[in-house]
Amino acid sequence: MPVLKFRVYWEEDESVYRDISIKPNQTFLALHTAILQAFEFDTKHGATFFRSNDNWQRGREIILQEDKQPRKVEPLLMAETTIAAAVKAPNQKFIYLYDFAKNWSFLVELIGVSKDENAKLTYPVCVRKEGLAPSQYGTKGLVGDKLVEMEEKYDLNKEGMDEEGFGEEGEEETNNDGADDFGGGGEDENNY
Repeated sequence: MPVLKFRVYWEEDESVYRDISIKPNQTFLALHTAILQAFEFDTKHGATFFRSNDNWQRGREIILQEDKQPRKVEPLLMAETTIAAAVKAPNQKFIYLYDFAKNWSFLVELIGVSKDENAKLTYPVCVRKEGLAPSQYGTKGLVGDKLVEMEEKYDLNKEGMDEEGFGEEGEEETNNDGADDFGGGGEDENNY
Protein backbone atom coordinates (compact mmCIF):
# COMPACT_ATOMS: atom_id res chain seq x y z
CA MET A 1 0.00 0.00 0.00
CA PRO A 2 1.32 3.49 -0.79
CA VAL A 3 2.24 5.93 1.97
CA LEU A 4 1.59 9.68 1.91
CA LYS A 5 4.03 12.07 3.57
CA PHE A 6 2.68 15.35 4.90
CA ARG A 7 4.76 18.26 6.17
CA VAL A 8 3.03 20.03 9.07
CA TYR A 9 4.30 23.59 9.57
CA TRP A 10 3.58 25.67 12.65
CA GLU A 11 2.01 28.75 11.06
CA GLU A 12 3.91 31.19 13.34
CA ASP A 13 7.33 29.85 12.26
CA GLU A 14 7.65 27.76 9.11
CA SER A 15 11.14 26.58 10.16
CA VAL A 16 9.32 24.51 12.80
CA TYR A 17 7.72 21.50 11.15
CA ARG A 18 7.08 17.78 11.43
CA ASP A 19 6.87 15.25 8.59
CA ILE A 20 4.18 12.63 9.12
CA SER A 21 3.74 9.51 7.00
CA ILE A 22 0.26 8.02 6.85
CA LYS A 23 -1.59 5.45 4.75
CA PRO A 24 -4.31 6.76 2.41
CA ASN A 25 -6.93 4.50 4.01
CA GLN A 26 -6.32 5.96 7.49
CA THR A 27 -8.59 8.71 8.78
CA PHE A 28 -8.14 12.35 9.60
CA LEU A 29 -8.64 11.37 13.24
CA ALA A 30 -5.38 9.38 12.99
CA LEU A 31 -3.64 12.37 11.36
CA HIS A 32 -5.00 14.69 14.07
CA THR A 33 -3.58 12.42 16.80
CA ALA A 34 -0.22 12.09 14.99
CA ILE A 35 0.14 15.88 14.68
CA LEU A 36 -0.55 16.39 18.39
CA GLN A 37 1.97 13.70 19.34
CA ALA A 38 4.60 15.10 16.97
CA PHE A 39 4.30 18.59 18.50
CA GLU A 40 3.91 17.16 22.05
CA PHE A 41 0.45 18.65 22.59
CA ASP A 42 -2.29 17.05 24.68
CA THR A 43 -5.65 15.91 23.27
CA LYS A 44 -7.93 17.95 25.55
CA HIS A 45 -9.20 20.50 23.01
CA GLY A 46 -11.27 20.76 19.86
CA ALA A 47 -9.75 20.64 16.40
CA THR A 48 -10.65 20.91 12.74
CA PHE A 49 -9.09 20.52 9.31
CA PHE A 50 -9.92 22.59 6.23
CA ARG A 51 -9.09 21.38 2.76
CA SER A 52 -7.05 24.18 1.19
CA ASN A 53 -5.57 25.42 -2.06
CA ASP A 54 -2.14 26.86 -2.92
CA ASN A 55 -3.15 30.22 -1.40
CA TRP A 56 -4.07 28.60 1.94
CA GLN A 57 -7.74 29.51 1.59
CA ARG A 58 -10.13 27.45 3.70
CA GLY A 59 -12.30 24.97 1.85
CA ARG A 60 -14.40 22.02 3.04
CA GLU A 61 -14.14 21.45 6.77
CA ILE A 62 -13.33 18.13 8.43
CA ILE A 63 -14.41 18.36 12.07
CA LEU A 64 -13.52 16.32 15.15
CA GLN A 65 -17.12 15.91 16.33
CA GLU A 66 -20.63 17.07 15.46
CA ASP A 67 -21.19 20.63 16.66
CA LYS A 68 -24.44 21.87 15.03
CA GLN A 69 -22.70 25.02 13.73
CA PRO A 70 -24.30 26.44 10.56
CA ARG A 71 -22.04 26.10 7.50
CA LYS A 72 -22.50 26.56 3.76
CA VAL A 73 -21.38 22.98 3.14
CA GLU A 74 -21.96 20.05 5.48
CA PRO A 75 -18.63 19.24 7.20
CA LEU A 76 -17.04 15.81 7.14
CA LEU A 77 -16.12 13.95 10.33
CA MET A 78 -12.46 13.11 11.06
CA ALA A 79 -13.29 9.60 12.26
CA GLU A 80 -15.23 8.80 9.05
CA THR A 81 -13.09 10.55 6.43
CA THR A 82 -10.06 8.80 4.97
CA ILE A 83 -7.04 10.77 3.85
CA ALA A 84 -7.48 9.48 0.28
CA ALA A 85 -11.04 10.86 0.14
CA ALA A 86 -9.80 14.43 0.67
CA VAL A 87 -6.56 14.41 -1.35
CA LYS A 88 -7.44 15.85 -4.75
CA ALA A 89 -4.04 17.14 -5.92
CA PRO A 90 -0.39 15.97 -5.86
CA ASN A 91 0.53 18.78 -3.44
CA GLN A 92 -2.77 18.85 -1.52
CA LYS A 93 -2.87 21.30 1.37
CA PHE A 94 -4.90 21.41 4.57
CA ILE A 95 -5.16 23.90 7.41
CA TYR A 96 -5.28 22.30 10.84
CA LEU A 97 -6.61 24.29 13.82
CA TYR A 98 -6.31 23.06 17.39
CA ASP A 99 -7.59 24.50 20.69
CA PHE A 100 -9.94 27.22 19.47
CA ALA A 101 -9.24 29.38 22.56
CA LYS A 102 -5.48 29.49 21.82
CA ASN A 103 -6.03 29.08 18.06
CA TRP A 104 -3.00 26.93 17.25
CA SER A 105 -2.75 26.92 13.47
CA PHE A 106 -0.75 24.50 11.34
CA LEU A 107 -0.28 24.31 7.58
CA VAL A 108 -0.33 20.73 6.28
CA GLU A 109 1.04 19.94 2.82
CA LEU A 110 1.41 16.67 0.94
CA ILE A 111 5.12 16.51 0.04
CA GLY A 112 5.58 12.94 -1.12
CA VAL A 113 4.12 9.57 -1.97
CA SER A 114 6.08 6.34 -1.62
CA LYS A 115 4.91 3.19 -3.34
CA ASP A 116 5.39 0.80 -0.46
CA GLU A 117 4.98 1.05 3.26
CA ASN A 118 7.78 0.18 5.67
CA ALA A 119 6.76 -3.02 7.49
CA LYS A 120 8.81 -1.95 10.54
CA LEU A 121 6.74 1.21 11.11
CA THR A 122 3.30 1.68 12.61
CA TYR A 123 1.41 4.36 10.69
CA PRO A 124 0.81 7.21 11.08
CA VAL A 125 4.36 8.02 12.15
CA CYS A 126 6.42 11.19 12.54
CA VAL A 127 9.49 10.64 10.35
CA ARG A 128 11.18 14.05 10.74
CA LYS A 129 11.24 16.87 13.28
CA GLU A 130 12.71 20.31 12.57
CA GLY A 131 12.82 23.15 15.06
CA LEU A 132 11.79 23.31 18.68
CA ALA A 133 8.04 22.76 19.04
CA PRO A 134 6.04 25.59 20.58
CA SER A 135 5.06 25.07 24.21
CA GLN A 136 1.32 24.43 24.33
CA TYR A 137 0.79 26.20 27.66
CA GLY A 138 3.61 28.77 27.65
CA THR A 139 7.16 28.52 28.92
CA LYS A 140 6.41 26.63 32.12
CA GLY A 141 6.69 23.39 30.17
CA LEU A 142 10.27 24.23 29.14
CA VAL A 143 12.11 22.11 31.69
CA GLY A 144 13.94 18.83 31.82
CA ASP A 145 14.64 17.30 28.43
CA LYS A 146 13.57 20.39 26.46
CA LEU A 147 16.01 22.65 28.32
CA VAL A 148 18.82 20.13 27.93
CA GLU A 149 17.99 19.87 24.22
CA MET A 150 18.22 23.66 23.87
CA GLU A 151 21.49 23.78 25.84
CA GLU A 152 23.00 21.16 23.56
CA LYS A 153 21.71 22.74 20.36
CA TYR A 154 22.91 26.23 21.22
CA ASP A 155 25.77 25.19 23.55
CA LEU A 156 24.34 27.24 26.41
CA ASN A 157 26.14 25.36 29.17
CA LYS A 158 28.73 27.22 31.25
CA GLU A 159 31.69 25.22 29.93
CA GLY A 160 30.80 26.03 26.33
CA MET A 161 30.51 29.71 27.16
CA ASP A 162 33.95 29.81 28.83
CA GLU A 163 35.63 28.00 25.94
CA GLU A 164 34.29 30.52 23.45
CA GLY A 165 35.69 33.47 25.41
CA PHE A 166 32.42 34.51 26.98
CA GLY A 167 32.69 35.64 30.57
CA GLU A 168 30.18 36.84 33.10
CA GLU A 169 28.39 40.09 32.34
CA GLY A 170 30.47 43.10 33.38
CA GLU A 171 33.64 41.02 33.74
CA GLU A 172 36.74 42.29 31.93
CA GLU A 173 39.45 39.84 31.03
CA THR A 174 43.06 40.93 31.23
CA ASN A 175 46.26 39.24 30.11
CA ASN A 176 49.08 38.57 32.55
CA ASP A 177 50.86 41.69 31.32
CA GLY A 178 47.96 43.94 32.30
CA ALA A 179 46.71 44.55 28.76
CA ASP A 180 43.11 43.95 27.79
CA ASP A 181 42.21 41.32 25.16
CA PHE A 182 41.91 43.90 22.42
CA GLY A 183 45.65 44.47 22.11
CA GLY A 184 46.01 47.77 23.90
CA GLY A 185 48.59 48.61 26.57
CA GLY A 186 50.76 45.48 26.51
CA GLU A 187 54.52 45.60 26.05
CA ASP A 188 54.86 42.63 23.72
CA GLU A 189 52.00 42.43 21.25
CA ASN A 190 51.06 38.95 20.04
CA ASN A 191 51.20 38.52 16.28
CA TYR A 192 48.18 36.57 15.09
